[in-house]
Amino acid sequence: MAVFLLLFSVLLFSCFLPGTVVYAQRSFTIRDITLSIEPGPDVQRDINVTLRCRAIVSVSGQEALSREYTVYKDSRPIYTKASSTLEELLYPLPHARVSNSGRYKCAINIQGQQMISRVQKLTVTGLSKPLLHLNKSVVMKGEELTATCTAPNETGSILFYFYEGTKEIVEEQVNSNQVEVKFRLDSEGIHWIHCSYKVFVGGDSLKSNESNSIIVSVKELPFAVVLEIAPQSGIYEGDMVFISCTISNGSEDPHLSSEDPHLISEETHLYLSQGNKLLSSGHTKVNHSMMALTNSPEDFECKLEMGKIKKTTTKTVLVSELFSTPTLIMSPAEVFQKEYLTLTCKSKSYASERLRQEELSYTLDPLQSLLIPKEDGVFFGRVLQYDFNYTCVATARGIVKRSQTLTVRPKVSVSTPKISAVGLVVIGRPFQILCQSDTGSLPINYTLMEDYEPLRSVSVERSSDQAVFTVTISRSEQIKRYMCEAKNSRKEGELSKRLSVAVIEPLTEPTLIAGSAKFPNLPDVSEGDHLYLVCSVKGSPPVTFKWYRVGSELPLHITTSHDTNADYQIPALSKDHSGTYYCEAVNHANNVVRSDPVVIEARVDRGEVSVWTKRPPDADDEKSSSVASSEPDVEYTEVVHPPTADPARAALLRKGTDTVYSELQNAPHGAADSLDQGSVEYAELNSD
Repeated sequence: MAVFLLLFSVLLFSCFLPGTVVYAQRSFTIRDITLSIEPGPDVQRDINVTLRCRAIVSVSGQEALSREYTVYKDSRPIYTKASSTLEELLYPLPHARVSNSGRYKCAINIQGQQMISRVQKLTVTGLSKPLLHLNKSVVMKGEELTATCTAPNETGSILFYFYEGTKEIVEEQVNSNQVEVKFRLDSEGIHWIHCSYKVFVGGDSLKSNESNSIIVSVKELPFAVVLEIAPQSGIYEGDMVFISCTISNGSEDPHLSSEDPHLISEETHLYLSQGNKLLSSGHTKVNHSMMALTNSPEDFECKLEMGKIKKTTTKTVLVSELFSTPTLIMSPAEVFQKEYLTLTCKSKSYASERLRQEELSYTLDPLQSLLIPKEDGVFFGRVLQYDFNYTCVATARGIVKRSQTLTVRPKVSVSTPKISAVGLVVIGRPFQILCQSDTGSLPINYTLMEDYEPLRSVSVERSSDQAVFTVTISRSEQIKRYMCEAKNSRKEGELSKRLSVAVIEPLTEPTLIAGSAKFPNLPDVSEGDHLYLVCSVKGSPPVTFKWYRVGSELPLHITTSHDTNADYQIPALSKDHSGTYYCEAVNHANNVVRSDPVVIEARVDRGEVSVWTKRPPDADDEKSSSVASSEPDVEYTEVVHPPTADPARAALLRKGTDTVYSELQNAPHGAADSLDQGSVEYAELNSD
């Protein structure tokens, strides 16, 4: 019982310890783990360094625990070992190198429980001196050298550099401490070769000192490459040229025989070329013949290849022109479809000392049936209706030369132009006239004419452009005087028809007339009659009319008429219709005109109606009225009816620009006694 209580107490206590694991009757806890660097964190190269990883683990029971140690460098695992007996792990770094520098840590894992130590930094200084080795110290010019550079005992990623004096010639990066490269020294003389290297540690790099220097002697090849060309001068196009490419050993006999045992081998090759074209090849001698041409100006090259040794020589051959490249000329310079054309093909110069002019022949390519030769180099015929390319070919003594391609582009004659107005045509306002032909080659020159007299011209050079002219007319009949001419050739231009388009006359002289009918002779109106307010204008219909009563912003009536007048009707005239009326009118010229006001006054109790037409007084009226009299400047008519007479009549007086006052009233008391007739009508006019 005591043993059971003791075991229970241990288990209960261990539950409160970090890293503690309980297994049946055994438990453990990882108390700590440390990493140390011996002999220290900063060492010189070649020092033996040991990383000591020590873990402190508390365990109950006698059974050994399996412990797994892991060493990390720069967060990457580099070594792992499992043991049931080790309480610490030793990781040796013998003869430490710069590449061993880094940040280290270690970890322990026991049955899934892990603990990691703190990071320790190791710094190793000092790089070994590189060693250089060359396979030869004496080479021929162009011969390949093999060089080996070694970084003794260094490890890691290493970048090697090779130098000729201070000039870097090769670099190569490897993951070993040695590299082999190949290179050539192309200039003769003495060359100093050395190498160095650079080691990459983490994100940094460390560079070594320079290696030992090795002297390399570069010598010229003991033989030469000879290139001979015959003839050497005075070469013309068509002449045969003979070329030889050989090897010379420097002896009295400048050319090697095919039996020469010193230089002839399977690796010996000669190549004769001109520009990028290989003419011939062989072992020790190459011969080639060809026709001289001026259109092959590249130098001739003779090249020797012996293994990896190469040697070349070049020569330039000057070839005189036998005749010049022909030119193709078109006459006339501008042609239209179905017109006649002459093409002339000629060479401007030829070598008269080597060639007679009659030896030159000319042909047209392609030889089109519509163009026939008239004489040597001259071709005549009708032009095609579409673009066509021609080339002239000149031939003499096997030499063929072609002219530049000439494209004949026959123009299309301009069609009869069409004349039209852009938008509305309003008298007194600027408007635009458009002249346009459906077909015709650009540029086209358009001229606006007024009764055959040119006004101005516009040249259309692009299909997106238009010939537009701005004009103004003062009378509608003037519109038919305009025409336009289109021209794109030497011929006389095409003339359009006369411009025919509707002309809009702006509205003028608006008047409002009140009466019992729609006609100009307005009869009397009476209470209860149909009253017509007739609005009339001068100008081009259609016209939109609007009638207004003063005091109201909205029109009483709106109508559009294809005539120059329209009416607004007031059925059964009464006192409620008394007021001042006016009308407005507008047409496509978009100018609004307004009439003078008309006053309608109805007196129902006396059965009379008065109609007033007012206008603002002009300057002369004001002047005369101020001098002559203080009476109002009024022109009026008075009609008197007895009580027993017919219903009151409305008398309409003058219309126009004069001021008119109209009044209908009963006769004065007693007036009827002095008259023989049943009624009296009188009028009084105040003249200016």
